[in-house]
Amino acid sequence: MIHVRDATPGDLESLFRFNQELAGETEGRHLPDDVLRLGILGALNHPNRLHYWVAVQSDDPNVPIGQAAVSYEWSDWRNGWIWWLQSVFVDADYRGHGAFRALLDAIHDAARKDEQVIGLRLYVEHENARARSVYEKVGFVPAGYEVMELMWGDVTSRPGH
Repeated sequence: MIHVRDATPGDLESLFRFNQELAGETEGRHLPDDVLRLGILGALNHPNRLHYWVAVQSDDPNVPIGQAAVSYEWSDWRNGWIWWLQSVFVDADYRGHGAFRALLDAIHDAARKDEQVIGLRLYVEHENARARSVYEKVGFVPAGYEVMELMWGDVTSRPGH
């Protein structure tokens, strides 16, 4: 059976590996190791910035098989929090066995228990038809927005930040 728990600093290496695999699978890129490790540690040490959950098997709760993270956006138009799902990944050996659904259900349940949370959002790569299909099957719909950005320099090479 799969259950979901908050990630801990002891999960750093699993989260690191999952994020590298996610970047490779979805964007064909390798993230700088030092930047990624510091970014994950920043989240683990400050879950109000980015909160990681991990899926684990009940008989081996110390070994994550999947991850999802949530960042937070305040909507002044709706007077509530929108939780953004990000870094959603399930180890290839465990795909199709309910880990994604367990992660989504746990996050959805936590969000619904907080009266200030008004919904969930996520980014999906335009070319990632498989992910889009999975998200649509669980109720996500296109929001009608396109993400644009203005970044300062090469933000993937900021080890000291």
